[in-house]
Amino acid sequence: MSEQVFSQRRCRDTRKPRAGECPEVVFYRCSSCGALFPVTGGSVLEEKEIVCCGQRAQRLTPLTQEDAGNSLKITYQITGGYNDNAVRVSWKALSAKDKPEWIYLKTFTGGYLKYVSDTKRSPMVFALADTDAFAYCDEDPCLECVFRCKRGFVIYVYGKQAGLIEVPLDKMNAHWQSGAGKEPDDGKVK
Repeated sequence: MSEQVFSQRRCRDTRKPRAGECPEVVFYRCSSCGALFPVTGGSVLEEKEIVCCGQRAQRLTPLTQEDAGNSLKITYQITGGYNDNAVRVSWKALSAKDKPEWIYLKTFTGGYLKYVSDTKRSPMVFALADTDAFAYCDEDPCLECVFRCKRGFVIYVYGKQAGLIEVPLDKMNAHWQSGAGKEPDDGKVK
């Protein structure tokens, strides 16, 4: 019998956290210097007044992938199983000017912000730990089954051309039990 390995990042919770445990996030950006202000908690987040460079910062309104247009396409994959749980965010930009400036992953307990440098290529990986790493199974990559253990997570991607794109982690593959995502068995002996 093989011994189970428990990494430091593994979630030990016995139930999936509720999506509403982490407060919503709203993003403001200074139109002069480009400074970013993610604001969480409190009430009426949309009515906050953030001042930078002597003027009110602009509130970024999130768009769906469809509403954002074709200049920046965002996809994600959940990887790592129980011990190395992570969200891999990939993008395809029509040109270098369409590339993301930053990516924010809202989780069950908070959020992770990463800036995309000029030399960074897709994907950007967000390693998860503790409650954020909750998983029902040890599949790597995720089968996107009916349990959707990361439902409640949201990816926010900001590109100068596309604006703020909001991508909820709610994909579900209807063929997860059928093995449709696996290589077909051609009957040959390997």
